[in-house]
Amino acid sequence: MKANKDIMMLNGKSYKRHALLGRGGSSKVYKVTNSNGQVYAIKKVTFDRVDNNVLSSYINEVSLLKRLSGRDGIINLYDAEINKEKGYLLMLLECGEQDFAHYLYSQNGIPINLNVIRFYWEQMLNAVYAIQLEKIVHTDLKPANFIIVNEKLKLIDFGIAKTIPNDTTNIHRDQHVGTINYMSPEALNDTSDPETNKSGKKCLKQGRPSDVWSLGCILYQMVYGHTPFSHLNMTKKYKAILDENYIISFPVTTNNQSDNIVDENLIRIMKGCLKRNQKTRLTIPQLLTDPFLKQSQEPLVLPILDNLLHEVIKYTDSNIIKYNEHAKITNIAKAIFTQLKNKEPINSDKWEL
Repeated sequence: MKANKDIMMLNGKSYKRHALLGRGGSSKVYKVTNSNGQVYAIKKVTFDRVDNNVLSSYINEVSLLKRLSGRDGIINLYDAEINKEKGYLLMLLECGEQDFAHYLYSQNGIPINLNVIRFYWEQMLNAVYAIQLEKIVHTDLKPANFIIVNEKLKLIDFGIAKTIPNDTTNIHRDQHVGTINYMSPEALNDTSDPETNKSGKKCLKQGRPSDVWSLGCILYQMVYGHTPFSHLNMTKKYKAILDENYIISFPVTTNNQSDNIVDENLIRIMKGCLKRNQKTRLTIPQLLTDPFLKQSQEPLVLPILDNLLHEVIKYTDSNIIKYNEHAKITNIAKAIFTQLKNKEPINSDKWEL
């Protein structure tokens, strides 16, 4: 009996394949259903076409998605199988209707309604805030890496994402990775010392602000229909992103239509996200509490409160506070207040007593 090519097996369970949703150099994503008719996506990676570094990135993606399980705004991974003998990896994921890049393309250059921008912008911020709480830097934020699932955006593709080590605020890379139209200056800036760097490898430092820059590029694209540097060729684009003297244009109207004025809050936010000095760039907590989102239907403080509750539980699980230790409680309150005042992610590791 011939094997049914439309059936995919993952950890002993069968799924019927319906359509090819997308493909990369070594991976394909299929729309599938299980025996109960529930719809999923299966991502299949073939090892014989990838080197060890690429293979490691897919294994890293599985690990990070398991760690982020249940977080709002993050694609759900339901199951995964790695078969090194037969040379493949399978991931069972949520299935979305379309990615955000296709949504933007479908607008045909027509400016997006301000409330729609606000709706999707807040969801992007919440998704990135969720990974920041886990000290993860995505490093490849772009419209194609957000998919729409039941009218909600979900962040996908954690292949080149990395966790920030405990002793620093940055991740380090020795080569450029990402998508140039959304890459931050620090993702391109080699900070290695030519005199002491004998290996010749680059030293690229990226942190949470790098993802904020990428979000700024996405917001710019939602507003103007293109990214800030899309009109330049690759060489000029690379130089312009790094060049402090290159002024990014923020027109007050979209598509040269004088009757379509860009909201002044949007321009302010885009400028705040696209500052080349990452230390002065807006943070996700600042963006989530920005006046632009005041008209959003969802409460703005929930992500902050969720973070605070998470850290309080984490702290009390590992520390004993007696009822009469007023000084300790006061110090903790001061530390929390300082983090809120500075609009930093709430982090119990910094509640030094």
